[in-house]
Amino acid sequence: MAFAYYARLSARRQAIYRKSDAIHSVQLPDAAALVPLVPELEKALRREDRQRVEAICQRLTDGIGRRLAVPPCRVKIHAVRPSDEYGELHGLYRPEDDGEVALIALWMRTAQRKQVVAFRTFLRTLLHEICHHLDYELFGLAETFHTEGFYKRESSLFHQLVVTAAG
Repeated sequence: MAFAYYARLSARRQAIYRKSDAIHSVQLPDAAALVPLVPELEKALRREDRQRVEAICQRLTDGIGRRLAVPPCRVKIHAVRPSDEYGELHGLYRPEDDGEVALIALWMRTAQRKQVVAFRTFLRTLLHEICHHLDYELFGLAETFHTEGFYKRESSLFHQLVVTAAG
């Protein structure tokens, strides 16, 4: 299923969109080895320990990257989400450029109330940004689009880490 903006894309970009939409999951080898990081991340987020959250997010990102044999991606955790009239920014992915390692930026607190982001929302945001990295580095897409397939890939990673952690 194509989202509304699909019709505004060029033929080349529509082809990339369709390729992205056709990929429904990311099979993560030995996901169980990463599962212990999930409750650690939840605990660090609850304690509002930004440095610990950043370290765990980096370990999780590195672990996923190693298992899928993709280049590294640096993670940076910031305090309060930036916002404007359109809403709050939850996460941001900047691909590798001119030898600079790709970067994922996440924010721990909401813009309005400055409250710590709910754990599942935070983890999904991290996995969402990792999926942008995987679109380029694992799937070889020239662009990364928010397609139905993209959201399914994000969910597949989430379920491999969280459902496994839950039992």
